[in-house]
Order: sequence, then structure tokens, then C-alpha cells
Amino acid sequence: MSGHSKWSTIKRQKGAADAKRGALFTKLARNISLAAKEGGGGDPEMNFRLRIAIDQAKSNNMPLDSITRAVRRATGEGGEGMEDLAEVTYEGYGPSGGAILVKALTTNRNRTASEVRSAFNKGGGNLGDAGCVAWNFDSRGVITLEIADESVAEELSLTAIDAEADDVRFEDGILEVYTAPEHLLSVKSALENEGAEPSSADVAMVPKTVVPLESKAAEQTLRLLDSLEELADVQKAYTNADFPPEVLERYGSAG
Repeated sequence: MSGHSKWSTIKRQKGAADAKRGALFTKLARNISLAAKEGGGGDPEMNFRLRIAIDQAKSNNMPLDSITRAVRRATGEGGEGMEDLAEVTYEGYGPSGGAILVKALTTNRNRTASEVRSAFNKGGGNLGDAGCVAWNFDSRGVITLEIADESVAEELSLTAIDAEADDVRFEDGILEVYTAPEHLLSVKSALENEGAEPSSADVAMVPKTVVPLESKAAEQTLRLLDSLEELADVQKAYTNADFPPEVLERYGSAG
């Protein structure tokens, strides 16, 4: 598995064990609210973006009443005040030039921009202009499954392709399925109908090309990405950096 794909997998595993549940639930609630507000309403059967956001919240053990409250806050139902959320993208570079794309949900653009810029500066990177790295990323559905048996992975790969997946990759016991965003849920359902249990399913910004980093720059970039994702308004930080295996081993075992 490439260093970039393995980083994505390790990050998901670390996030699942994150002790900062309150901060995580706040980010998930904001994601649900924005999906309900901009994706076509509060009915997940009619709003695929909301269904994805709710599934992600459930997979992180977010309480059902918190999920319901987040939807109501977006639609103004039940007396819940509507939160004025804006979706903002920041672009920049990490140490040694790896591209970094940051997705944030905020009620105060000036505050968030200041915090993101500070994180870039302290982490040895720099915030760039709009469009400087976004061209290198595509919005894609990504489904991840942990599969020990290669023959099972091959069967599930065929199932995914038949269900309109764009691409599949299997390495080191991890099957990654890539789809168009609008096909994410149908491909996930097809895999589940075959008895598979995806460890994650989300719409992500996937790099078209990756840049290999040496150990020092890789460690600095990982710390920068962590610093960005620790910010309250940041939902996700994406990169096209390809990390050395030994650095990822230390990163995965830390904390």
C-alpha cells in the first residue's frame, strides 16, 4: 500500500479511538447540519449527502438524539435555532512542498482563516492562494474494508465494479473502493449485501498524483496535518504527500 493510502487508513483508526469525543461530535454535528441545509432538506432518504453524514456520525458512536438535534438545527424544526454555517476551503503547502487541502465549517470566517494560517506557519508550511493545489484533488467516494482473504477481496472488488465503482485497490489487507460521490451509498449497500462490513465510507478529496517525502519532512507534515485537524472549525485536512513506511509506523503507534 502506498504511503499516502496507508496514512489515510491509520488516520481513520486513530480517529476512531480519539478521546476527544466532544470535539469530534461537534464536527460531526456541523457536518450533518450543513448537509441537511444545503443537500436538499432533512430527509436522509431524499438527501444522499445527509445520509453519508449521518452514517459517519453513527460509525463514531454519536448519540441518536444529537444527530436528530443537528438536523433540526439546520432546518429550524422543533424550535431549534438555525446555525449560520459556511463551508470554506483553504489551500497550502506543507514542509518540502506537499499539497494540503483543508475543509472547514465555520460561523466566523476571519477567526478560522487566522487559526489555519497560524497552524501552517507554526508547522513549517504556508497558506496559499485559492486554486493553488485544488486542481490536484478530486471529490470521490471512498469505501474502506479490512479483508484478510485475498479471494474475498477479489469477489468484493467485482461486486463493487458491478455496482458502478470507478476503481478498487487491495494491499496489506485493506480494500479501498473509489466511486463517484453520488454512487457511494449504492456501492456501499451492494458490498453490505454480500456480507461485507466497511470500516469507513465517506466523500473525500483524493489526490490525482502524490509526492514522496523524506523522513524529516514527512514527520513535520504529519504534525502539521494533526494540528490543522485539531482546530475546532476544521473538518478534514487532505494531502498528496506519500509517507515513508517507517515514519507511518511511528505515527500509527504514537498516542
